[in-house]
Parts: sequence; C-alpha cells; structure tokens
Amino acid sequence: MGSVKDLMVIKPPTEKEPGIGRFVFSDRYSVFDWGEMPDHIARKGQAICLATAYFFEKLEEFGIKTHYRGVVSDGQAKRLKDLDKPGDTVEITLLRVIKPELRGSTYDYSIYKEVRNNFLIPLEIIYRNSLPEGSSVFKRLREGQVKLSDLGLSEMPTPGQVLETPIYDVSTKLEVTDRYISWEEAREISGLSEEEIREMKRILSLVNELITKEAKKMGLYNEDGKIELGFDQHRNFMIVDALGTLDECRFTYEGLPVSKEIARIFYRKTEWYQEVEESKKKDRVNWKANVKNPPPPLPKELYEAISLIYQAYTNELTGKKWFDAPSITEILKSVKKLV
Repeated sequence: MGSVKDLMVIKPPTEKEPGIGRFVFSDRYSVFDWGEMPDHIARKGQAICLATAYFFEKLEEFGIKTHYRGVVSDGQAKRLKDLDKPGDTVEITLLRVIKPELRGSTYDYSIYKEVRNNFLIPLEIIYRNSLPEGSSVFKRLREGQVKLSDLGLSEMPTPGQVLETPIYDVSTKLEVTDRYISWEEAREISGLSEEEIREMKRILSLVNELITKEAKKMGLYNEDGKIELGFDQHRNFMIVDALGTLDECRFTYEGLPVSKEIARIFYRKTEWYQEVEESKKKDRVNWKANVKNPPPPLPKELYEAISLIYQAYTNELTGKKWFDAPSITEILKSVKKLV
C-alpha cells in the first residue's frame, strides 16, 4: 500500500517482460513526504483516476508511450468514452521497481549500471513554469543547495515570478525522502546516456505543453508538475505512475492554489510542520521517527472545499459531469475566505 494509492499485481514483471498491474486510487493524501494524512478526501480517488486516464489517452494520441491500459469497469480495462460511471482503478503495464541499497546514510545506485530494460527509472522529473510562493526552489536557494546558474537564472527570483523559459528539475524517487539532484547526478545514478537525458527532457516538455493547454481551458495556470518514466523491454521510454492531476501538478486560479497546495498552506502554519522541518534537518533518512506529534486534521470547511475542487477539476477537464460539484470558480471564491 502506498500513501495515496494501492497496487494490485495481476502478472508480475520479469527481467525480460513487463507485467500487468492495477493502481487503485484512494481518498488518502500526503504532504511533505509524511505519508497518509489524518483526513481522507471524499471522491478524490475517483477524480484522480479519471483525470490521469484523460491525460494518458491524450498522450497516446501524440504517439507517446505510456503504461496505461484503461480504467477498470466491470472487471475490464476501458477507455473513458466507454465508461458510464466513475472508477477508481486503472490497469497498467507493470515494470520492475529496483530499489537502490541504503548503506548507512547514503544510497548505492550501482545496480542501475547493470540493468538495461523493463524497470522504473528512480527519478521524479519536474517542470516549473513559474515559482509560486511555497516553491521548494526558494528554500533550496536560501540554504545553498542550488545555485542560480543551475536553474538558468541570472538573479534571485521572487514569489509568483513567471519564468521566460521553464526550469526542468529532477529529484530522487526511491529514497526515504525525495532529494533534489543535478541532471548530471541523475544521469550517473540511473545509468542513462546523454541522449536519453535529452529525450527525457523532450518528453517532459511535451507533457508540460499538453497540461498547460488543458488547464488554460479551465482558466487555470499550470505552475509546475512532474512525471515519472520507465524503460520497456526494448529500453524505450514509457510514462508511468500518474500525471496531470491535482496531486502531480500545482495549478492556480488568479494566484490562488487549485491543488493540495491548499492543504500545505494550512499545515505550514502548524506546530507539526515546524517539527517536521526541524527533524529533516537533523536526520534526512529517519526524520519521521523523530516527529513526536501527529498532523492535526483539516478544518471541516477546508476539507469539504478541497474535495469539491478535485471533483470539479475532473468534470471540467474531461468535459463530462462525473460528480455533483459546482464549477471550480465557485469553489475557489469560498476557499479565498478560508486561506
């Protein structure tokens, strides 16, 4: 079980062939790498499932290979046009997950120099079209973890700054806590060639353009987002996991967050968050064990608003009213008063 979705293995992958699996999208959610939070967001799982299915089907129209096989309904994997009710499960082509070995406080990625095909690449690949307040970039710049030149910037950015050219960022995927790294380190630990890094960025750019275009139709701005990739049995790139959802992307409407960033805004004001941040500074690997207080639940009104945002987003994205929810615009007017 993951923090936000569960994996069912129908046919396990082997060294030579991919398998078949199913992602069951739950109503759980996670922020700040904590894992399952105390609240479960009603109908979030169904909304995320349909939204990511929509983007996978769009990408396939452009010839981009993905692991998506369809939304499960009545035991079969179906396209969105063939569904008569929302589902919470997608069937996928399943790749091997080969974890780096933890040695003390560091990770050994040498296995990736040996494997060639049919595995998840241990990276999260991120695009940034702007730097909204709360973006990790500001914290990393303040703490000297990254330089302006690393991000293609010539001067210190300000919260809300729209970038002339998107920043392509990368972090680890299979460590206890995600860790931002340089593209050179990403290439080295994953056993990738320079050409494969260029192709990875090309795919990321196409995904960014697609999500930005679809979000604009709803009056939303695509601030940033991420994708994950794997290699199929012929070492061709394949987009995996989920994409274009309110968990993978950060959208805004007239500067107001339209994602789980709303929950982050609330939690940044809590003592629990301060404890999480302090613990991470002391121990990057075992920080969670040192956090003594659990996160508090969301306020009722904020919880209900977040639930409706997930549902409204999927309705408007797909052009079909799967859920009984008002428009995103109506919901966000009430959210402004809460945050």
